Amino acid sequence: MNVALHPLAANPAPAGGAVAATNAAANAAAASFAALVDSLDYLDAASIEQVRKAYRFADAAHLGQLRNSGEPYITHPIAVAALCASWKLDAPALMAALLHDAMEDCGVTKADLIERFGVTVAELVDGLTKLDKLQFHTREENQAESFRKMLLAMARDVRVILIKLADRTHNMRTLADMPRSKWQRIASETLEIYAPIAHRLGLNQTYRELQDLAFRYLHPWRYATLAKAVNKSRNRRRDLIKKVQAEVDAAFSRIGMKVRLAGREKTLYAIYQKMQLKHLSFAQVTDIYGFRVIVPTVTDCYTALGVLHQMYKPVPGKFKDHIAIAKLNGYQSLHTTVVGPANLSIEFQIRTEEMHVVAEAGVAAHWLYKAQNADGTAAERLGTKWLQSLLDIQNETRDAAEFWDHVKVDLFPDAVYVFTPKSQIMALPRGATVVDFAYAIHSNVGDHATAAKINGELVPLRTELTNGDVVEIITAPVSTPNPAWLGFVRTGRARSKIRHYLKTLAQTESEGLGEKLLSQALRAEGLAQLPPLNAETQPIWDKLLRFTGNRTRSELMTDIGLGKRIASIVAKRLVALLGEIGHRPDALLMSRERYTAHETLSQGAIMLDGSESASVQYASCCRPVPGDAIVGYLGRGEGLVVHNAHCSVAKRLQDKDSERFIAVDWSDEPARLFETGIVVTVTNGKGVLARVAAALADAEVDIIHVDMPDEAALETTELRFLIAVRDQAHLEAALRNLRRTPAVLRAVRMTPQG
Repeated sequence: MNVALHPLAANPAPAGGAVAATNAAANAAAASFAALVDSLDYLDAASIEQVRKAYRFADAAHLGQLRNSGEPYITHPIAVAALCASWKLDAPALMAALLHDAMEDCGVTKADLIERFGVTVAELVDGLTKLDKLQFHTREENQAESFRKMLLAMARDVRVILIKLADRTHNMRTLADMPRSKWQRIASETLEIYAPIAHRLGLNQTYRELQDLAFRYLHPWRYATLAKAVNKSRNRRRDLIKKVQAEVDAAFSRIGMKVRLAGREKTLYAIYQKMQLKHLSFAQVTDIYGFRVIVPTVTDCYTALGVLHQMYKPVPGKFKDHIAIAKLNGYQSLHTTVVGPANLSIEFQIRTEEMHVVAEAGVAAHWLYKAQNADGTAAERLGTKWLQSLLDIQNETRDAAEFWDHVKVDLFPDAVYVFTPKSQIMALPRGATVVDFAYAIHSNVGDHATAAKINGELVPLRTELTNGDVVEIITAPVSTPNPAWLGFVRTGRARSKIRHYLKTLAQTESEGLGEKLLSQALRAEGLAQLPPLNAETQPIWDKLLRFTGNRTRSELMTDIGLGKRIASIVAKRLVALLGEIGHRPDALLMSRERYTAHETLSQGAIMLDGSESASVQYASCCRPVPGDAIVGYLGRGEGLVVHNAHCSVAKRLQDKDSERFIAVDWSDEPARLFETGIVVTVTNGKGVLARVAAALADAEVDIIHVDMPDEAALETTELRFLIAVRDQAHLEAALRNLRRTPAVLRAVRMTPQG
C-alpha cells in the first residue's frame, strides 16, 4: 500500500484553510463509514458496535495519512470492509478489513489487537500482514505460481483470502491515482495471481472485475478501443436484445413458470482473450451478449432449457450441464447457445437462485446463506463437497496444514505441490518427475542428481511426484545429466537445462577430441604439434578456416571431434599452408609415425577411461569393456564410436570407410563401470532367477536389464542380462560365479557380432 503522510501532520497549529480541508476530509471519511454501517443490517447490534470500535481505532491509527488521490487513508479500509459486507462476512472479518493496514503502516502490534479485539481479529490481521510481506518477497523472485500456492498454504482462514481479494479489488479500482510506472507490475500481479484465486474460490463477479481492471491498465489503448466497439455494438443491438427478452418473458408466462431474466455481457478482457486465442476480429465474436434465466427449482432448470430450445435453434456442441457435473469451485448452471433473431448467437445460463448466489460469490456464499437462513442448513444446500470441506476446516480446525491439504488439488488442479526436506512448498506441473523437482530447486542440483528419496524411501529419478510428497535429492560431484532424462521430464526449465548442459559438454569434449585427432594426424605428416595461434600463424589459420568452412578455430576442432571433418585431410592442408611460409615437415618423425601407424598403441592413440561422456560413445552392437581389443570409428556428426576389434559391424565399416578409423586404447584406470551382455542358460524351476541374480550380486556386478523368453513349459531357458562390469577380468569372474550356480547350464558373454 502506498501511503503519503499528510503534509500538515507534524504541524500542531495549521492555518485556517488547512483546518477546513482536514475537517472536510474527516467528514467524508465519516460519511463513507456511515454508508458501511447502513449495509450491516444482517448483523446484530453488538456486532455492529464491535465494527464501529474497530473503525475508531483504525481512524486514529491512520490519522494524518493520505492516499495518492489525496483522500484520507481510512477511506481505503472502509471501502475494503464495504466489499466484505456485500459478501455478508461476519463481524470479525469486517473488523479485520478495517484494521488490515494498521499493523504494517502504523506500528500497531498483534498483542495490541488481541487485547482490544480478541484473538480471531488479531489472527486475521496478522495473516493479511504476512501475505503482504510474502508478496514482496516473491515479487522480487518473480515466482507468481509460488506466491499463489504459499498464499493459500499460509491462510489459516478463508476470510483472510476474501479480505485480501477485497483489498486488491479496491486498489485496482483506484489504480489511476498511483504513479503510472507501477501500473504494469500491479496489473500483471492482479491478472496472474489474484484473478485466478478469485476464480477458484468461485468469486466470479470479483474475478471478472479484476480481469477487466488489470486489462485496462496493462493495455490502455486496446481496452479503450474494445470499450468503444462494445458500446457501439450495444447501441446497435439494443432493440434486438429487447426483442429476445420480450419473447422469452412471453414464453415463460404462457407456461406459468416464474423466472427472473437478467442480461449478461461478456467482459472486455474475455472478448480480448477470445480474439487473441482464436485469431478473431471483434465482428467475429458472436457471443458478447447473453441472458441468465433464474428459476425456482432444479427441475425448472431443465424445463426452461426445453422452452428455450423450442423457441430458438440450439448451436450443436454448445450445451453444458454444470448442474449434474458441478465445477470444482461449486459453480452450477446449464449453459446453452442458441441462434436468435437476425442470426445472433445468444448464450443462456439457467440456474436456481441458490446456484446464482454461489456462482457470483463462491466461498462467500456460505456467509450470504448464513445471513439469510437462520436454520443453519444453508451450507449443506450448496451441494458441493469441496466448498463444504473448505468451510468445515476453517470453522473447526484452524489448522493451516489441513486446510492446505484439502484445497491444493482442487484450487490449482493442473499442479502438484511437494515439499523440500526443510518443508518449503514447491509447485510443479502434474506429471512432473524427481528430475523436474531437482532443476526447480537449482540447476546445479539437477545437473548432479544421482538418486532421490520420496517420503524417506529411495526411488528412481523418473518417478512422478504426487501431492504432499517430501522429496530429497541426493547429488554427487561426478554425476552429470543423462540424455535419457529428456524422455520423461515435464518442465521447460528442466528440459532446457539438460539440453544446454549436454550441448555445451558435447562441444567442449568434441573440441578437445578434435585437437587430439588433428595433432595425431599432423604427427603423421611430420609436424610435432599444432601451430600456436599468434600474429605469425593467424593468416594460416584464417586460410584453413576458409578451406573447411568454419568460423573459428574452436568450431573447426569441434567438427573434427564430431567426425564432420576428417583430421588427416585438414592436417595435409595445414602442412601445405605452413610450407608456404617456410615450415618443413620432420622426415624422421613422419617415418616413425607411419611405421607405427598399424600398431594399436602409437604416440597419437586416444586413451579412454569412460569419463569422456558425450564426445565418445561405446557401440551397443558389441559393448566393449576394458581389456578388449578396440577400434575407434569417427562417425559423421556423432563423434567417436568405440567398437570391439572383432565386431562384425566395425569390420564392415573398416572395409568401406577405413580413413575414419583411429587408434584408441584403454587407460590404466577406468573411471566407471561398462555395460556388456551375457547369456545364461538355466533349467526351469522355482527361484532360478533369484539364484542367478544373487550369483551376479556376489560378484559385485550391477544388473541393468533382464530379458526372459516366455517359455515356462520348456525344461531349459535362456536368460539375457545387460550388466555393468569394471573390466574383462571382472566379467570373467562373474561368469565363473554363474557357472558354479546350481541350475545354470551355461554362462557366456554375448559375442561381439551381436
